[in-house]
Amino acid sequence: MPDDTTKSGETTTPRTVITFGTFDVLHVGHIRILKRAASLGDRLVVGVSADALNEAKKGRAPVFSQDERLEIIGSLKFVDEVFVEESLELKRDYIVEHKADVLAMGDDWKGRFDFVSDLCEVVYFPRTPSVSTTELIEHIANTA
Repeated sequence: MPDDTTKSGETTTPRTVITFGTFDVLHVGHIRILKRAASLGDRLVVGVSADALNEAKKGRAPVFSQDERLEIIGSLKFVDEVFVEESLELKRDYIVEHKADVLAMGDDWKGRFDFVSDLCEVVYFPRTPSVSTTELIEHIANTA
């Protein structure tokens, strides 16, 4: 994205926000955190967990495939770019690669990404109460 010019003639670089998640069975909690993340900058980049990463992290395959989740998240008007997050250990690399100024995550990860605060601002948002993908999947399975 090109630099913007302020009224005083100075150029400013757009502020990039990055966040990560599985985003399986998209729900209002996902939408709210993505909107809050987008509000912190001019550009929102989202790392969508690879199928293999999700299986390793959560012990189950996602309901929607990696490609489907990339398409779903990429179609949201407040998301500027999506990419596949292959590994939790590559957060620093992803932040540098996407020139992120802010890392935004849910507060269920509070403190776990403070190690990148030398690269960018780290913000933890409160989760939406009573909304959980795992609980939603269990509810659907139990009522099917």
